[in-house]
Amino acid sequence: MLLQIENVGVIAVGVDEKPLSCFGCGIGWFSFLLGFVFPPLWYYATVLYLGKYYLKDPRERSGLAASAIAALICSVALLVVLLVVFL
Repeated sequence: MLLQIENVGVIAVGVDEKPLSCFGCGIGWFSFLLGFVFPPLWYYATVLYLGKYYLKDPRERSGLAASAIAALICSVALLVVLLVVFL
């Protein structure tokens, strides 16, 4: 038995084929990486994550989530340092 596969002439261009912003890594991962130098970028990415920015491009979700987790860890660390210093 011989199976024949026909070639489909039209291939739809999906959202995954467009390059991501910020040098191709996406705004989430870009904010995550630069957040180690300038931590407010983590909070900016957290606002984007909570505002469901990733619905525009699902590839942004992991980077934005990583930035949100980094912002949470940074906030807890800052709170602990302030409590130790002032109490």
